[in-house]
Amino acid sequence: MRIQISGINDERFMRPLQLISNLFFEEAEIFLKPSEHDIEALFNFEFRQSDFRLACELKAEGKTYEAFLEKSFTATDEKEQFKQMKQAVLNVYVTALQQYTGITQKWEILTGVRPTKLFHKKKLEGRKNEEIYKQLKEDLLVSNEKIRIMEQIVEKQLTVVPDLYNLTKEVSIYIGIPFCPTKCAYCTFPAYAIGGKQGKVDSFLGGLHYEMRMIGEWLKERGINITTVYYGGGTPTSITAEEMDMLYEEMYTSFPNVDRIREITVEAGRPDTITREKLNVLKKWNIDRISINPQSYIQATLKAIGRHHTVEETIEKFHLAREMGINNINMDLIIGLPGEGLKEFEFTLEETAKLMPESLTVHTLSFKRASEMTKNKEKYKVAERSEVEKMMNKAVEWTKANHYEPYYLYRQKNILGNLENVGYSRKGYESIYNIIIMEEMQTIIGLGCGASSKLIDPVSRDITHFANPKDPKSYNDGFKHYTNEKIKLLNALYGEN
Repeated sequence: MRIQISGINDERFMRPLQLISNLFFEEAEIFLKPSEHDIEALFNFEFRQSDFRLACELKAEGKTYEAFLEKSFTATDEKEQFKQMKQAVLNVYVTALQQYTGITQKWEILTGVRPTKLFHKKKLEGRKNEEIYKQLKEDLLVSNEKIRIMEQIVEKQLTVVPDLYNLTKEVSIYIGIPFCPTKCAYCTFPAYAIGGKQGKVDSFLGGLHYEMRMIGEWLKERGINITTVYYGGGTPTSITAEEMDMLYEEMYTSFPNVDRIREITVEAGRPDTITREKLNVLKKWNIDRISINPQSYIQATLKAIGRHHTVEETIEKFHLAREMGINNINMDLIIGLPGEGLKEFEFTLEETAKLMPESLTVHTLSFKRASEMTKNKEKYKVAERSEVEKMMNKAVEWTKANHYEPYYLYRQKNILGNLENVGYSRKGYESIYNIIIMEEMQTIIGLGCGASSKLIDPVSRDITHFANPKDPKSYNDGFKHYTNEKIKLLNALYGEN
């Protein structure tokens, strides 16, 4: 769809208009200036300052669609003025597109990946829930359904972590292990097939141990404790039991007050990496929260997306973990995988009901730019928007019927149906780390290959990002440099002493 915009010349509108257009059309091109291309839809914006009226007219396929907004702009500085004008422009733009396409966007003009963070921000400003609800409805057009789930999740998070707004005196740690048995077709995480790369693994682990020691020393010198530790990747259980044992010993040796850490999670997402020996190591170091991720219980789907384990193996490893006393297991499911519709997803939920993990994250498939699936879309046929919405509705019904409650939510670009990913949990099994990373209330120090640090100013809450290299060779060559650079940033944030 090629769209010509007239009445707007500011290039800053280009990206937000593009993001909204992408919600309606798979291939959308936006032009703010006259184009030589054949235009399929023409938008004309008109703003009258006298009565604060913004009008939008859309002409497409011989028909005309109109949307209007009357709004007084109250901002005093230029930045806030642009923000209010942008919201107004997107308001009438999405309204006209909904008329034209017949597609209703429940998130409307809210395209950010962390909707609940916006709700938290307004609570921090001292606003009541009723006021926040009204503002989200009027300014961003968010549907009642989505505002309700935002409110429900925010209240749940504040119950699970009552001091969520005051966690800046501590930090959390993310440890990235960049190896997997194979790379899934939808994946863009820094993950490399581990087969035949033991030399790289050894070098990587040496660098990771160094980072853990240096950051641990920095934390101890300043009396800063750790709230949560999360081992992700890749698949952290891709390394051997002996390597895992040494890694967790390093954690206990290097990090301050490990006995006071509220939660330690290890992603064991690929069932084909789980062994009795590795589970014994987890138990030895008092690590009780793990992920075992089926994604789907349809064997043909697993094969299509490059997961070289069987459905039976997922079930077998789940029972093995239970037998060995692992009492906090998360599972991930993905809505909209290639070749799957409502029938297949219902079967996956039925199989999940036989295991009943403590928590469940329901992802909606996202076509990430660098993934194998995105590069070969014609090979990976996925369900239509209406079918994807039915699957999401079924997930909501199933989790409610089985006493799971939503406790975190995030969205992604190019996500099917413009939906969301939702983490559900039984009471008392919510992941503190997932809450912290989604709401960006605390510094998370990333260690290991591909690990990203989010350094949050304790006063202003401004965020500084710092990323380690994504490939093992670059990490192995420069881990000391990256550790030193990270410590410099931490010193600037928390003070040298």
